[in-house]
Amino acid sequence: MEFGPAFSGLGIRTEGTTKTSTLICVPIVSESIDKMIVDVKRAGENGADIVEIRLDALKIFNPHEDLKILIKESPLPTLFTYRPKWEGGQYDGDENQRRDVLRLAMKLGADYIDVELQVAREFIDSIQQEKPNNFKVIVSSHNYKKTPSLEDLGSLVAKIQATGADIVKIATAALDITDVARVFQVLVYSQVPIIGLVMNDRGFICRLLCPKYGGYLTFGTLEEGIVSAPGQPTIKDLLNLYNFRQIGPDTKVFGIIGNPVGNSKLPALYNELFKAVGFDAIYVPLLVDDPTKFLDTYSSSDIGGFSVTIPHKEAVFKYCDEVDPVARATGAVNFVVRRSDGKLCGYNTDCYAAISAIEDGLLSLHNDSSTVGSRLAGKLFVVIGAGGVGKALAYGAKQKGARIVIANRSYDRARELADCVGGQAVSLAALENFHPEDGMILANATPIGMQPKVDETPIPKHALRYYSLVFDAVYKPRMTRLLREAEESGAAIVPGLEMFIRQAYEQYEGFTGLPAPKERIRKILAAN
Repeated sequence: MEFGPAFSGLGIRTEGTTKTSTLICVPIVSESIDKMIVDVKRAGENGADIVEIRLDALKIFNPHEDLKILIKESPLPTLFTYRPKWEGGQYDGDENQRRDVLRLAMKLGADYIDVELQVAREFIDSIQQEKPNNFKVIVSSHNYKKTPSLEDLGSLVAKIQATGADIVKIATAALDITDVARVFQVLVYSQVPIIGLVMNDRGFICRLLCPKYGGYLTFGTLEEGIVSAPGQPTIKDLLNLYNFRQIGPDTKVFGIIGNPVGNSKLPALYNELFKAVGFDAIYVPLLVDDPTKFLDTYSSSDIGGFSVTIPHKEAVFKYCDEVDPVARATGAVNFVVRRSDGKLCGYNTDCYAAISAIEDGLLSLHNDSSTVGSRLAGKLFVVIGAGGVGKALAYGAKQKGARIVIANRSYDRARELADCVGGQAVSLAALENFHPEDGMILANATPIGMQPKVDETPIPKHALRYYSLVFDAVYKPRMTRLLREAEESGAAIVPGLEMFIRQAYEQYEGFTGLPAPKERIRKILAAN
């Protein structure tokens, strides 16, 4: 397989490319024939196009009888796989018997079989005289350790084609999300039907975006966690969360850059909003380790923009071509839009979103709208954390006239930020006995207390009685331990969800160029 000289990074464009609609295949990995039949029918009811029947998952298997039943009872086209242990499956019996079973499946009416590259040429030669016209052989190669170089992937595809495969399948492991770009490139430039999948969490976007780049099929499971390979989404999420059937070559890609990103509400929010207005885009979770490497790799103009979360807000700021004044002042961005000229423009809405939510919390606390200026003016405002959100909170509160205290595990980082805003620095441990006055405001700008570590809190409960209001930037869970204990201590509380909702207004408008449907955004985020 050869690639042109412009084939660098993911600067490829897919507009105008015509590909076969990508199929959704549900893997059936039940241990009994009866349960397989039930699951095959469930796959049809859930909107699948094809089922992969993993014969190596069966505890008891009578080939002649069971294959007939499975083919007869399936409402969908069938793909039979009998994966040996040496290729990551469960079958460890006689190799000739295994191949005989696959040949029998073909004779009994299977639509596809999957055979491993190592044995493919010999197998395909053995069926040439009796192969039905509509029957397809998928020749597969699995690399559970890494994703090879682009050159090696091209050679692998050529090697698979040379066996006589009807459909090429390559599955690799992602060590970094940028590994996926090489598989996308192979998909786009392949001249034969091809399945290209990248396993593990860092390869997740490959399973979602294969319709954009021309993949023959992707896998979606019936239930979360019951997978035939690492990183498979559910068919429900493919269809309902990611609008899989609407993805095509011209679909723009947006997503959330961070680590972790698995619990983010943003894919559910933006994909629903995009669908509602007919905006041809998908929003995906992007598990990124190295933001510079990521942004260098995914440089195409149809990668339209990103939300940015911990721990990458400061690193992405440095990469942007242009930033807004708040981002410049804080040294951090929380969303980025790629302009039509290819430049990345960074914005910081953390400041406005958090400070306005806290001001509204103070307004409800005092139930008095007659105050001139900000209710933060003159208040002692304690920020926990000196990262991107901490900087935004400190900057915003300072602009409103508050006196700033920065608490951080690293005192040096606290001191650095405090110096920038003319404030005081303390260690995080010192907050336990920090009581210069009553009625202070506390803002947690760290991930302490975020799922799954919901039992953690940045400050002991007894210290919370000195605060009139406590804000927590963590939004999942909605009621963190910090907020719960603050409320029990008599403080007003402002959940991170309030900040999150206000951020979403501006990000939606930045991504789409359309006015934000504010009530709908609030409703969706409150329900998730």
